[in-house]
Amino acid sequence: MTDSIIETIHQNIHQRQSIGQLIEPAPNTEQLEKAVQAALAAPDHHRLKPTRFVIITPEQRAAFGEHLAKALADLGEADPAQLDRVKQHPFRAPLLVLALTSIQDHPKVPHFEQILSTGAAIQNFLLSLQAQGFATMWRSGAVVESNWLKQQLGLKEQDLISGIIYIGTAAKAIAPRAAIDSQDFVKIWQDS
Repeated sequence: MTDSIIETIHQNIHQRQSIGQLIEPAPNTEQLEKAVQAALAAPDHHRLKPTRFVIITPEQRAAFGEHLAKALADLGEADPAQLDRVKQHPFRAPLLVLALTSIQDHPKVPHFEQILSTGAAIQNFLLSLQAQGFATMWRSGAVVESNWLKQQLGLKEQDLISGIIYIGTAAKAIAPRAAIDSQDFVKIWQDS
């Protein structure tokens, strides 16, 4: 790999941030497929492929907003203002993708490894979309804990809604991420 390619890869990683205001255009089918293929290349012990994606098209955002409100109500929320607010969440972006973790019992692959695999898949997905010129926001919130919503998505109770990914084009530029001093996060191990 050439130095310029390596630099481009690192720039893509360092520039990725969640963007709160997303507008059209969203990725087309081919661009989204590239991102899914990148996601499915994530580390995956024993190739269990725990990660699944559900696409919420622009036409389905209102219906999905209703599902989010029902999920929040399932968790005990009764305030009509909060329920109305969550109905509008899908309209934060032109396209949404749900990232799911289908947990499997395996003697050599604990559940936490499958969850981490989905996290790596989501990161690959986000980086691929950014490299293609799109912006994203990875959210979760209380609704992902709703067993009612899990059932609507065909998930088992142990499965996870690992994120709601909002996708589109950044409505405005945001400030670059500040550099982080890695010395605060890295040390050399020594046997005592």
